[in-house]
Amino acid sequence: MPRAGRPSTVSTNENIEKIKKMVIDNRRLSKELNILQKEHRKAVAEDMILRVSSDFTFMKRIITGDETWVYEYDMQTSQQSSEYRLENEPNPKKPRQSRSKIKVMLTVFFDYRGVVNSEFLPDGQTVNKEYYLSVMRRLWKNNSWILHHDNAPSHTSILVREFLAKNSTNVIEQAPYSSDMAPCDFFLFPKLKLPLRGRRFESIEAIKENSQKELKELPSSAFKKCFEDWEKRWRMCIASDGAYFEGDKINLDD
Repeated sequence: MPRAGRPSTVSTNENIEKIKKMVIDNRRLSKELNILQKEHRKAVAEDMILRVSSDFTFMKRIITGDETWVYEYDMQTSQQSSEYRLENEPNPKKPRQSRSKIKVMLTVFFDYRGVVNSEFLPDGQTVNKEYYLSVMRRLWKNNSWILHHDNAPSHTSILVREFLAKNSTNVIEQAPYSSDMAPCDFFLFPKLKLPLRGRRFESIEAIKENSQKELKELPSSAFKKCFEDWEKRWRMCIASDGAYFEGDKINLDD
């Protein structure tokens, strides 16, 4: 016998499709990747694997880069700040600290051999299309790399795209929300910043000097391994159907 009020279930196919559309239309509704984003990530990874398989020189012709802030003081990671203590000894009290407001923007580009170009944003400037175009002009003097960068507005402006097209530059696509497949994010910037954490620098020049020192100390073998790991990440992305795969146990032999 029918009764008043809402039905006990509303999980109809129509409602499911409405929810899917809501998630796709408004990415803020979910922290997880939506269906289209996963498909896009997987398609990019499949395209990259196809290129690697058909051209053994492909990886050696890629240059990748991005920008990052380097701070006058950045907190240590929890692992760095841990101290040895006896079994019954209480945890030491540590003063509360936070990242400094003094910082400088670093732009780095590298290939499988090592850093190709690194420079700091001049004081008073912002990373806009004009600045990024100037970086591209410095990089593309007598060079013919395959370019990989992310989808930041300064990177994808018409001004920059016209310059790259004029120089017949092959640009690799970076799927949105995919820092796990961006070498600067999963390799270079963490490697650069870890030794700088917990240290205080007395000036902007000291930040720059120590940043460049850490970049120079990264061995060429680390960059080679980064590119090998990059290819593995494409395969892991495919194996996970485009979902995030960090920390997942994925057998690529299956």
